[in-house]
Amino acid sequence: MLVLSRKALQSVVIGQDVKITVIRVEGNQVRIGIEAPGDVRILRGELVDESESTPSLAGELLELASAAS
Repeated sequence: MLVLSRKALQSVVIGQDVKITVIRVEGNQVRIGIEAPGDVRILRGELVDESESTPSLAGELLELASAAS
């Protein structure tokens, strides 16, 4: 695992198509923004295992994908 330190408004670029930006840091919470093509699936870590088997997550997955675009 690569571990990087970033401050608010600093970014990390993955490949040519994905950019992750630290938007805000408050206490132990970090808000990030993700720019990626629409065909890149973006999930919160706790949803990765569940998303393959739980249809009720479809709405949340669409919401996350829309937010990333």
